[in-house]
Amino acid sequence: MAAAGCPLTKEPAPQTVPASDLPMKVYEAALKTGPDSSSGLATAGFRTAKYLPPEWHQSNALLYHKAFTGCEQAECAGAEAKELAQHATASAQSAQEDSTAALGQRLKDMHFWKAELQKEVEDLDAETGLLAAQKQRLERALDATAVPYAIATDNLQCRERRQRPDLVSDEVERELLKEAELIGNVRELLKRTLMQAVDQMRLNRDHKEVCEKDWSDKVETYNIDDKCGRYSNQSTNIQFHPSSVKFEESASTPETWAKFSHDNIFRAEREKLASINLRILIDNILHDVSRDLRMQCDAVKEAFAKHCEELDDTKHKLEYHLKNVLKEIGDQEAHIAALKQAIKDKEAPMKVAQTRLYDRSFRPNVELCRDEAQFRLISEVEELTESIESLKKKLLESEQSLANLEDTRMNLEKEIAVKTNSIFIDRQKCMAHRIHYPVVSKLAGYL
Repeated sequence: MAAAGCPLTKEPAPQTVPASDLPMKVYEAALKTGPDSSSGLATAGFRTAKYLPPEWHQSNALLYHKAFTGCEQAECAGAEAKELAQHATASAQSAQEDSTAALGQRLKDMHFWKAELQKEVEDLDAETGLLAAQKQRLERALDATAVPYAIATDNLQCRERRQRPDLVSDEVERELLKEAELIGNVRELLKRTLMQAVDQMRLNRDHKEVCEKDWSDKVETYNIDDKCGRYSNQSTNIQFHPSSVKFEESASTPETWAKFSHDNIFRAEREKLASINLRILIDNILHDVSRDLRMQCDAVKEAFAKHCEELDDTKHKLEYHLKNVLKEIGDQEAHIAALKQAIKDKEAPMKVAQTRLYDRSFRPNVELCRDEAQFRLISEVEELTESIESLKKKLLESEQSLANLEDTRMNLEKEIAVKTNSIFIDRQKCMAHRIHYPVVSKLAGYL
């Protein structure tokens, strides 16, 4: 910029005229040697305090030159200042544009990671919800196994009330014991898997919180950088902050900044994959558990049905034999009565024969003869005695047979009662209770 009072256009520098080129009067006056010059004492005081015209002209010429030189220097300085100002303005504008572009690129990078973190947060939240649904299935399946376990233990306790000889370790008991052991193992497996699901859900939520915090920081930083990117020289809310021109000691680098979010997403992805695998495992476990429990339930049901058929068949056979024994007891009682009557019927002939022999023993003298009549009477008595003994022996045998039949009848009736009790326990108590066994969908945790 030109100095104040200096013309902006360049003027020609004044030229100094040599003294020899001046007019004679002027030259003489300058030399003070002209014929009219006075050197008297009267003008001495006036001449000593004044400049000479050449000096005056020289002083003016010096001032002109100084003014011209000053204007020229000022003009050069102004041009340089203008050029410097233009360069500074261009540099400042370029630097501001570069900073704005860097902020824009930073916003793009931040938007990328923010979007990735938001996606990861949404995926983890959705995965945690799916795992929570599987956890609920596990809880329902665990609750559903309580009924089969109660049924199996109740069946075993009921069958302990069977009477001998039906109190036997049969196929039904073996299947029931297998079922109770299976249900116990299933319950332990479901409890362990349930704890794994709870731990995995906690890890999912922890990593979701980490990603949310990272996402929240990036949203806040994105808003800050976006606001910074919108600042311009015409903004009204800008001011000097000299202390801000420094790097914080805790500040991260672009590499560590990107690695931080990358590691958070990597760990979240790892937990999400673990959660997916756990859901698949839970689904397989519930499917296998429900299938195994139903298969064992069907095996127990089949064993019960088979055993009940055997009991029914045995009971029918016992009832058939009891019917025959009762019939035989009636026949045997009739035989005993007939034998007793036959023995009683032999009393009169025996009395007759013995009375005859007794009366003939009173025959006098030689009349007491062993005649044919005597031999025949003795033979008759012996025959009657032998017949009575045979009848009594047969009576004893018949009575013993009747006693045996009575014992058999009692044993058959007792055994029929035992079989009836066993059938009642297996069919009315156990099998009737087993109709409350949960269906496959409930054991799988769907209901």
